[in-house]
Amino acid sequence: MSMTSRSPLPPDFLHALGQLLGERVSTSPSVCAHHGRDESIFEALPPDAVAYARTRDEVVAIVRLCHQHRVPLVPYGAGSSLEGHTLAASGGLTLNLQQMDRIIAIHADDQCATVQPGVTRKALNAALRDQGLFFPIDPGADATIGGMCATRASGTNAVRYGTMRDNVVNLTVVTADGELITTARRARKSAAGYDLTRMFVGSEGTLGVIVEATVRLYPLPESVMAAVCAFPDIHSAVEVVAQTIQLGVPIARCEFVDTVAIRALNLYSKTGLPEQPHLFFEFHGSEPGVREQVAVVQALAQDGGGAQFQWSATPEERTRLWEARHNVYFAALQLRPGCRSVVTDVCVPISRLADCVTATAQDLQQSGILAPIVGHVGDGNFHVQMLVDAAQPAEVEQAEALNARLVQRALAMDGTCTGEHGVGLHKQGFLLDELGAPAVAVMRQIKQAMDPHNLLNPGKIFPFTAPSTAHAAPQDYPAHPDHLARPDTEPQAA
Repeated sequence: MSMTSRSPLPPDFLHALGQLLGERVSTSPSVCAHHGRDESIFEALPPDAVAYARTRDEVVAIVRLCHQHRVPLVPYGAGSSLEGHTLAASGGLTLNLQQMDRIIAIHADDQCATVQPGVTRKALNAALRDQGLFFPIDPGADATIGGMCATRASGTNAVRYGTMRDNVVNLTVVTADGELITTARRARKSAAGYDLTRMFVGSEGTLGVIVEATVRLYPLPESVMAAVCAFPDIHSAVEVVAQTIQLGVPIARCEFVDTVAIRALNLYSKTGLPEQPHLFFEFHGSEPGVREQVAVVQALAQDGGGAQFQWSATPEERTRLWEARHNVYFAALQLRPGCRSVVTDVCVPISRLADCVTATAQDLQQSGILAPIVGHVGDGNFHVQMLVDAAQPAEVEQAEALNARLVQRALAMDGTCTGEHGVGLHKQGFLLDELGAPAVAVMRQIKQAMDPHNLLNPGKIFPFTAPSTAHAAPQDYPAHPDHLARPDTEPQAA
């Protein structure tokens, strides 16, 4: 995959941008290079300039300038995406929203908060501590709320609290031509017109730039307990998860970590766990309610061959446990120093989860590629991190073939090609396989209506078509790149 030649940004555009933002505009090669990388295996695709906005009025002005001069625009949060979402496939301008980090309002009685897009989930929860509330969506990285909305993020708590789709009340968005719209009011429900909020949630920056979000909050649970439990094999562990969900146990977190991932965690986080498949659990509720949940799950685990639960009862112990789980990505990289990751995820109906994970593990073992499997298995979602030498095209191609087989396996089970990573640059062909050409054509029609010049994050979700602009863009950008150039540096933490 490579960039074709492209013309520089229009001088009038850069001049107007400089007048608007002053030193908060940069064409520095190092700044552009930083914004042209994410944690995917794709080669660097830097923008021609980076702008840092602080207010929604500035975003409106920037988007209008891009529309006037036909300059492609890529919204940017924490840069922790895994499928190439923030790479500047057409060059142009990257709009960094991290300085828009103000919590606008906390409506404690209504259990919601309105924030700017650069607020991170940890910053929001820190501000909520004295309110007795918390924001539950936890994708692992300390992602920005705007980025989490754009990618329809979920994570470890999704089995109990849902995903961003379920937890965004409304959005304020700047459309491709610079209009400011609000998608809904703060009421808990509405039947007024199309559900514009859900249209922008998960749109990956291709339909508008999110400048404010109102998100749902939840009361801090009275009692929290966490535990890990080892199992003799993958199928036994995942089957316990399915039984837990089918019995209606309101478990807060239920994470699967395979033997390879446990080995990595033991080396990286000094967890000292037996090298077997594990489930990580967390229970929320009243003290009697938590005791009841624990009793049911312990009985299921025992019947499934699970070992004795190892409990993390104090906040400090729970923090160490979940930090270890969230560090799997970086821990796995240490299993093969100098490697890169081809990371993928799928989601299947809970009744098919054990079969899908087991078949995937067998496929990986036969391939010889070192690849931990972890997952938010409480909602049927799991991830595979294939460790490859990016300088060896055969290894990368083998990983991509494994990814394709995994997706086809999930689709055959009525699952999805991605439970939470999104489509980005990487899974566009799989989107067609999953939904079919007519459904994808409807998506394209929405994109065409909202962004007729294809300026907002072009090349993402759909196979690439060049923006209608004098600013040159790649002529041929494949949906499924067969060859990925080796990145210059290792991925940075989100």
